[in-house]
Amino acid sequence: MFRTHTCGELRISDANKQVTLSGWVQRTRKMGGMTFVDLRDRYGITQLVFNEETDATLCEQANKLGREYVIQVTGTVNERYNKNKNIPTGDIEIIVTYLQVLNASEVPPFTIEDQTDGGDDIRMKYRYLDLRRSSVRANLELRHKMTIEIRSYLDKLGFLEVETPVLIGSTPEGARDFVVPSRMNPGQFYALPQSSQTLKQLLMVSGFDRYFQIVKCFRDEDLRADRQPEFTQIDCEMSFVDQEDVLNVFEGMSKHLFRSIKGIDIEEPFQRITWHDAMKYYGSDKPDMRFDMRLVELMDILKGHGFPVFDQAAYVGGICAEGAATYTRKQLDALTDFVKRPQIGAKGMVYARVETDGTVKSSVDKFYSQEVLQQMKEAFGAKPGDLILILSGDDVMKTRKQLNELRLEVASQLGLRDKDKFVCLWVVDFPLFEWDEENNRYVAMHHPFTSPKPEDIGLLDTDPGAVRANAYDMVINGVEVGGGSIRIYDSELQHKMFRLLGFTPERAQEQFGFLMNAFRYGAPPHGGLAYGLDRFVSLFAGLDSIRDCIAFPKNNSGRDVMLDAPSWIEPAQLEELHLRLEEIKE
Repeated sequence: MFRTHTCGELRISDANKQVTLSGWVQRTRKMGGMTFVDLRDRYGITQLVFNEETDATLCEQANKLGREYVIQVTGTVNERYNKNKNIPTGDIEIIVTYLQVLNASEVPPFTIEDQTDGGDDIRMKYRYLDLRRSSVRANLELRHKMTIEIRSYLDKLGFLEVETPVLIGSTPEGARDFVVPSRMNPGQFYALPQSSQTLKQLLMVSGFDRYFQIVKCFRDEDLRADRQPEFTQIDCEMSFVDQEDVLNVFEGMSKHLFRSIKGIDIEEPFQRITWHDAMKYYGSDKPDMRFDMRLVELMDILKGHGFPVFDQAAYVGGICAEGAATYTRKQLDALTDFVKRPQIGAKGMVYARVETDGTVKSSVDKFYSQEVLQQMKEAFGAKPGDLILILSGDDVMKTRKQLNELRLEVASQLGLRDKDKFVCLWVVDFPLFEWDEENNRYVAMHHPFTSPKPEDIGLLDTDPGAVRANAYDMVINGVEVGGGSIRIYDSELQHKMFRLLGFTPERAQEQFGFLMNAFRYGAPPHGGLAYGLDRFVSLFAGLDSIRDCIAFPKNNSGRDVMLDAPSWIEPAQLEELHLRLEEIKE
């Protein structure tokens, strides 16, 4: 037996016990004739004590230990003289009588501590060392607890966990597929699933009326903090339900997770906001509602007064930052530079301060009378000490999105995005279609299987752009953690959807004939949603990126720098797969 207890288990009640521990050396400290070693495992840290006067040979062995050595010790639990209140085992220490080095270690490339000196690249290269840090380990423990609670909750509601295939057919609509060549079918390819959408709909046709799966999905798309090429979904589907049924079940699951994992009781129903209002008042379909600072349209007030930037714009709007009139010119210039960044794309920013006497002082005073500026102040409900920031542009939706970025940046600067505060909401009534200028056709805002609102079905023939989707997203603190829809289950309506999306009957049959054929045998009304597990865990953990709640993530280029993947394969493998590589010409 390598250990009788873990390094996080012993307490003062265990004093005088003979114990055996095993773990990694966190650090050593030599103080006079005493050597102290912090021994670490997954469960915590225990202090070991070696006394030169008691056993000089043993103490000499301890002095040779390096960081991350794997050791086994036996000794007696003793009450510490200088207690450490920062760790659960801080009241005790082990007076060591036996030491064995199980495995020596090279000096690690970074310190295995919460506040490490390792940058992202080196930590990802040596991820197996990074996972020893308690902060990273805690994220994976949180992930484990959340999946246990999710499975328990759904099981109690009669959901069955069913595994769906990982090798499926390619569906070019949406994000790019990862494809896998088939050796036994030369020239043909599998795809890795972007989601289990059509498969879970087939399960509904099969009579499995409540399905879920915690499943790996894959999308070959550009990465950012909340995206990875492979990610995990909590995938769910239900039969004989409408939108309200789905929202109630999964709002309940989210409240259960907050209660069981975070100790937060959310009694009131989640807020609901239409997609139209979310874009109008927040410039985002995933608004952060921890703070107000709503977008206010100002065209009626600020256009027509001789300021050409506003007079020629299709949209003029702004936000009011409470108490931020103290911003310096340097800070305001920095905000202007922020919105002018290429990824945001604004041409400039106008600002106005509400002075202590209620007057308004703006950066475009020469164009506006105090009477007009007072009207603007009233539109925001601004008070003395507030700061108004205004953007304009030729594209209404684009300018609103720019204002959203400005809103989030100002809120971050003012400390309004508290990670310990959670505001949950449903965004509903999305457009069913969005217009693709490049291809001059409609594309599905979600996917081709989303049902239109029943009352909007007649508009499919006359005004497709006005049709609302029977779809919904769950948003927490400005992060879309899940989304779904009521599905089309009528063959004729599904065929009409494909036609509107530019599918020929032949192409629709080729790609989705299996689903359409299944509908002919009695498909029930059904709907569901999928949560992003990685995003959900990162929110609960207070992380800015999903990478630290994934055991072995990819970097921002989609590479696994630890495994050095993707990588070249041998010519013999290419030949076996009937593939040939051509030189890429620059």
